[in-house]
Amino acid sequence: MAKRRPLPFDPVEEAARQWEGHFGVDAAVPAMRAVTSLMRAQQLVLASLDEILRGYGLTFARYEALVLLTFTRTGALPLGKMGERLQVHPTSVTSIVQRLERGGLIRRRPHPEDGRGVLAEVTDEGRAVVTAATNDLVRAQFGLAALDDSGLKEVHQLLTRVRHDAGDFDAP
Repeated sequence: MAKRRPLPFDPVEEAARQWEGHFGVDAAVPAMRAVTSLMRAQQLVLASLDEILRGYGLTFARYEALVLLTFTRTGALPLGKMGERLQVHPTSVTSIVQRLERGGLIRRRPHPEDGRGVLAEVTDEGRAVVTAATNDLVRAQFGLAALDDSGLKEVHQLLTRVRHDAGDFDAP
């Protein structure tokens, strides 16, 4: 995978400097620096993962949908349930499912118990693509090769606190 050309300066630190100059030292510079770092890292990691997955005709969102279906007992879920579990808007689920169906990685079929419902079901080809793509993502350490196991655990713990505080899930 080709590395992107780095900027000649740290854009997060430049944004923090500008923020401080415009809004003052006490204007939440540490929070702004942290959230800007988080968002920038998300953009970079997602771009890296999408580049790996492009060879499979996938984006990370489509990969997640395939993995979700692969993890289910039957390999199929109603579209609404997919949206809930992936935490995306129904329109996004429809788009993801259409793309995966065009690629032969899933098929839509009527829900056997709900006459109006539709199930998305992973195909054998979809399962094979998930396996191969996952192997490539693991080799690339999901775009987080700069962190060791301790760093990965720390990032996970910090972001879990942020997610819980935002109401992403109820604590056990």
